Amino acid sequence: MSMKQVSVLLLLLQMSCCFRFGICGKVLVWPMEYSHWMNLNIILEELVRRGHEVIVLRNSASIFLDPSKETGIKFENFSVSFTKDDLEDFFTQWVNKWTDLDKDSYWGYFPLMQEMFLEYSDSFENLCKEAVSNKKLMAKLQESKFDVLLSDAIGPCGELLAELLKIPFVYSLRFSPGHILEKYSGGLTLPPSYVPMILSDLSGKMKFMERVKNMLCMLYFDFWFQTFNENRWDRLYSEVLGRPVKFYELVGKADLWLIRSYWDLEFPCPTLPNIQFVGGLHCKPAQPLPKVNMPCLLCFVCFTFSVEMICHSSLRTFSLQGER
Repeated sequence: MSMKQVSVLLLLLQMSCCFRFGICGKVLVWPMEYSHWMNLNIILEELVRRGHEVIVLRNSASIFLDPSKETGIKFENFSVSFTKDDLEDFFTQWVNKWTDLDKDSYWGYFPLMQEMFLEYSDSFENLCKEAVSNKKLMAKLQESKFDVLLSDAIGPCGELLAELLKIPFVYSLRFSPGHILEKYSGGLTLPPSYVPMILSDLSGKMKFMERVKNMLCMLYFDFWFQTFNENRWDRLYSEVLGRPVKFYELVGKADLWLIRSYWDLEFPCPTLPNIQFVGGLHCKPAQPLPKVNMPCLLCFVCFTFSVEMICHSSLRTFSLQGER
């Protein structure tokens, strides 16, 4: 059995406890764009193949979500005040800023990255507001009686929808800046003494001063950096739910965290039972190598080796002549 099949089997076993009948259920999806959608789409296609009904909330400005493709995934469309061009322009500018950042100076790099993530947070907040304030959409979702909600933790609002619909929810996540979401909402323990902070460019072999640097990075992400504008999200969630609530409080209610990485490729750290590493879900199973005629393969290897030796000899002769 391939790693992808093992990972998908694990996912389905974990999610089966969320479904009312334990055999098949209705899955609501709060999606993201680009590679985040591609990773999530692999899970959704497998769920459809296993007989589950999957419905994806698609806003009218969506870039990657194509309802015309016949994959068995259903889409629930809702209108937003911005266009597809607006969304593409935002992500293009966001990526350009990210690539142009000077990463040689951490203390200059991190504040600029903070500004970028606050812009990203504001754009998703506007999207979330338009979704939850759409009375027709919310009424239809309430009537549909979903069993579970699946979303990417970097695209907030899924947890709010799950709270409104009173259903469990599952996160798919690679990592968040400083591992803030995983640590303080998912309960993932990452000791800074031997686990380098994400985006710190440190390795697992840290000397004393590198450990000090890692500790400073952890303190910066814990007390200064905000992946999302927490005050604004706290206010939005409190207004919608009609009671005081914290953003990270709702995020912490996730029933299952699917980390898109391999456990044995990550640094060792304690994990809770609801955190599962499912790396490779987006990878196709390896295919057997084509059969090769051995005499032809031998001739090719000999020819390659001969060419390499001739080139090496020529370069050496040219170098010696230059020295003379």
